[in-house]
Amino acid sequence: MSLGKGRKAFSLNYLFSSFFGALMIAGAFAYYNYKFSEYKFFDFNAHQFYTTKDIFIPTKEYYRVIIYSSKQENIKDIVSKLRKTDSILAIDLYQKRFKEEDSIINISTGMNTLLKLIQRFNVYEIPCVFELERVKNQLYKQKTAIEIIE
Repeated sequence: MSLGKGRKAFSLNYLFSSFFGALMIAGAFAYYNYKFSEYKFFDFNAHQFYTTKDIFIPTKEYYRVIIYSSKQENIKDIVSKLRKTDSILAIDLYQKRFKEEDSIINISTGMNTLLKLIQRFNVYEIPCVFELERVKNQLYKQKTAIEIIE
């Protein structure tokens, strides 16, 4: 059976265009799925952090998280290198508990939780900074990529 001027009912052009259309849709889905999973979620209900006196409960809509070592550099020196300096959560790898100053909230935690945090956000070098934004209650989503502070 033919359809006008010699074209067959089932053409290879239709087959290839359908295949490439499906491939493009699958590629777009995979790309957007990857971009969505690029930034991680963090639930403060599932992990306990401590300030100098109490358990830390996040109250702000977003935080800048700085992971650093107090043996290498002072937190004030690190913060002075940043553009925005409000709502900072400072996590010292040596787990020293400093008093809260200005907009810097120093928090610490157990080593297992600290390792989970480092692994979750793929921290390979310190000092580094990234932003967390509240999604719901105490669930936060990573808002920016991890930036090494030099």
